[in-house]
Amino acid sequence: MDSFTQYYKNVRFSVLLRLALLCVVLCGSVWASAETVTEVTQFRVERVDDELQLSAQLQFELPPVVEDALEKGIPMVFVMDVEVLRDRWYWYDKQLASAQRQMRLVYQPLARRWRLNVGSGVGTVGLSLSQSFDTLAQALAAIKRVAKWKIADLQDIDSTQKARVEFHFQLDLRQLPRPFQLGAVGPSEWDISATARSPLSVETAK
Repeated sequence: MDSFTQYYKNVRFSVLLRLALLCVVLCGSVWASAETVTEVTQFRVERVDDELQLSAQLQFELPPVVEDALEKGIPMVFVMDVEVLRDRWYWYDKQLASAQRQMRLVYQPLARRWRLNVGSGVGTVGLSLSQSFDTLAQALAAIKRVAKWKIADLQDIDSTQKARVEFHFQLDLRQLPRPFQLGAVGPSEWDISATARSPLSVETAK
């Protein structure tokens, strides 16, 4: 009888210990996600000559798991997508224009520098730019700031029609190495994303 009682106590202790550890893990995930809020703090679309240009400012901090992977030489790809959509009450909204920007950030241990490759394009036309930075903070500052990005030709936009601009930014987990993809599915600490949308009012740049 005594041995059974002791066994029961041991099992109960083991279960309680596992529940406590689970609570710590879950709380840690909640705290991590709370600390990695991504925001679009500025968002503006204006007309410059015959183009629509977008300027924006992002605010976020890298989660520890992402920063650790970067420092180990794992490239991270951040993606910006923007669409100009015309409202249609009778059907799906019509896409008038779209553009995408991919920013690949990688640490080069031998040079002790951060390299940022930016590919940007409207439709099928694109360009590529490469920059190097001494610190991670400098590289992230370049990612967070969007200045006068061409997102459409004015000839594709009918100013008499009601339209809006939708902008989305995210860390693209699909472009991580396969082992990281499997490990990143689900955990919120890998989530870096933000969305902004605004009615299209074609302003002339001052």
